[in-house]
Amino acid sequence: MIELFSGRVAHVSAPPLAPIERPIDLEHLSRMTLGERALEREVLQLFERQAGMLLPRMQQACTANIAAAAHTLMGSARGIGAWSVARAAERVEATAATDSPGIAEAVAALATSVDEARMVIADLLRSH
Repeated sequence: MIELFSGRVAHVSAPPLAPIERPIDLEHLSRMTLGERALEREVLQLFERQAGMLLPRMQQACTANIAAAAHTLMGSARGIGAWSVARAAERVEATAATDSPGIAEAVAALATSVDEARMVIADLLRSH
């Protein structure tokens, strides 16, 4: 015998299926800086300056220089836990290595990721 459910289903709030990734992984940043707020501040400022220099250069460089700058930015992003920036930089590096026509779009996506990370960094620097 099959019993059919005829009642109402209550709305249940559940966490997202995949965790929401923030522009900066604060736990990773804290591990990398051994929890030292001054060092945290310093590496965030260094990332911000480096990103501010590299992105404009990438928008005007040849593909070899774009790949090199993306690689540098990818390493820096991984150091502070800016995972979306690191993935976008990795895509730029791979696209530049194959001399693919999608390089401008990849650099634009990287710029968007960097902008998001820089907004969070600005908030973090104000609160430190």
